[in-house]
Amino acid sequence: MFTYSINFAINHFIPGVNSYYLKKNKPDFNRIAIKVGSNVITQEDGSLNDGRILRIVEDVAVLYKQGIEVILISSGAVAAGRSGVSPSKKTNVVAAKQIWAAIGQVKLMSSYQFLFGKYGIQAGQLLATKESFRDRRHYLNMKNCISAMLENHVLPIVNENDAISINELMFTDNDELSGLISSLMDCKSLIILSNVDGVYKGLPGKKETDLITRIDDKSEDLNKYITSSKSGFGRGGMLTKCSIARKIAAHGIDVFIANGKRDSIISDIVRRKDVPYTHFVANSKRETGVKKWLSHSDTFAKGAVVINEGAREALLDDKATSLLMIGITRVNGIFRSGDIVRIVDEEGNNIGIGKSQYDSKKAEQHIGEKLSKPFIHYDYMVINEKSKSALQG
Repeated sequence: MFTYSINFAINHFIPGVNSYYLKKNKPDFNRIAIKVGSNVITQEDGSLNDGRILRIVEDVAVLYKQGIEVILISSGAVAAGRSGVSPSKKTNVVAAKQIWAAIGQVKLMSSYQFLFGKYGIQAGQLLATKESFRDRRHYLNMKNCISAMLENHVLPIVNENDAISINELMFTDNDELSGLISSLMDCKSLIILSNVDGVYKGLPGKKETDLITRIDDKSEDLNKYITSSKSGFGRGGMLTKCSIARKIAAHGIDVFIANGKRDSIISDIVRRKDVPYTHFVANSKRETGVKKWLSHSDTFAKGAVVINEGAREALLDDKATSLLMIGITRVNGIFRSGDIVRIVDEEGNNIGIGKSQYDSKKAEQHIGEKLSKPFIHYDYMVINEKSKSALQG
């Protein structure tokens, strides 16, 4: 039954133009990150929705068989674990979530491995925490691991390691993780599957509420349309999805927010079929790997340096400029050489972020001095585009 289903999907569900269409669009879809939300694959009681997981596996298998590389980022572990055990009254909320995650992750991966196995696809699990992205070495280790899996035709399934994460080191939700993974792995597209068709100008399902089908860097601010409320078992919401989508699109990655409860939605997006979704259009300029890592590293910053007006103007200019010690007026916090540090001006405005070449003690000793080695080299610095636009405007 399974073999027939996937062969039918490849040969008939995507009609005769199937192979031509996918090849034609390979520059955009040769490597895809797909994020599956908790509300997509769990039922009202919190148990896994095996039927929906099967539909998603079938859809991914269609792409896999066409030679498209897929990285799956799947939520659902905590939700799945809830139905497996009821913690005692003395168990606190954090510990209860850790127990549910530990139980649910086994259930989730068992389902994925079994179903992908029916299609001859080997799936492998990768659990991540924010610590995995904190420094460049761990970041590259993760990239090397996923790259090796893809090279050996193992489909990576990534999830946050909720069993050992603590609040201050948790991702906002798996939308944030999917953004980090798609950026890390140089994906051409990220598809975020939710329980609605995309971003609406108002509440989904209400009369005269329109779906926004296309968003680019010139589109209006979406915050006035989007509620910050969350639903079901997910930790995030549409506000988080849009924030992540815009950030990732700015890196040159197309992002699609779509309804994961629609059959074949993934392959329909790849085929550019006329189905509902919101497309965040990729910026034509793609950043280097280091710059992409830094742009996601604001929450990892160990300290900050305050810069004078001359340094501020130099950094916000279009010319490539490193931050020199002579431009620094104050050092805040304790950090080591190689740590991520924020750059702020005298008014406290965020100018950028970068990888320090000095520890905080040595930086304090050389404030305002003219040294040959910059505090932050341009290649390891990301400037805040809003600050640059404000200066130029």
